[in-house]
Amino acid sequence: MSAKAITGLQEVFTHADARHAGISDRDLYRMRDRGDIDRIARGIYAHPGFEADPDLVEIAIRAPKATLCLTSALAYHDLTDDIPLAINVALPRSQRPPKTEAPVTWHRFDSDTFDVGRTTTPVTDRLAIGIYSPTRTIVDAYRLRHLYGTDQALEALKRWLRIGGNQPAALLEMASRFPKSAPAIRLTLQTLL
Repeated sequence: MSAKAITGLQEVFTHADARHAGISDRDLYRMRDRGDIDRIARGIYAHPGFEADPDLVEIAIRAPKATLCLTSALAYHDLTDDIPLAINVALPRSQRPPKTEAPVTWHRFDSDTFDVGRTTTPVTDRLAIGIYSPTRTIVDAYRLRHLYGTDQALEALKRWLRIGGNQPAALLEMASRFPKSAPAIRLTLQTLL
């Protein structure tokens, strides 16, 4: 196996990528055992010195529509001090969650509203994962407060209001796309403001 074949692969690559580059299974496992490449998860490898979060890499590769949500998105946006035991990830309801080694709590959101407030954030130079905006994440915290508690949703909303430039009208606009959560958010905003 030539060194050129391995250097031609991206920083993170799959077993299929290695095969496509002409690397046999035997050579791939030999490189792994020698430490020439690192195993991220089953069938996912990286060049040594790789510094991205391996759990997010696995999630992004196995589920391209994966989107960080709820407590994980709140933590990313600095709207909670809670650290989830598993990464909260949403998929469209029509997609089955993949099996992962990463600790993931999968959520299946309605396909009609799945992309509302969805952006991406880089995981590596060439790989990104979806994440919901702060306003969408707060709406989801209220929408699913029966699972995660009203305290988390309220604290996230309070923190968001303290950030300069955030307007309650933007949150109410987002909430209007999710009618069941809108009354609770409107009532909370009336109480706080």
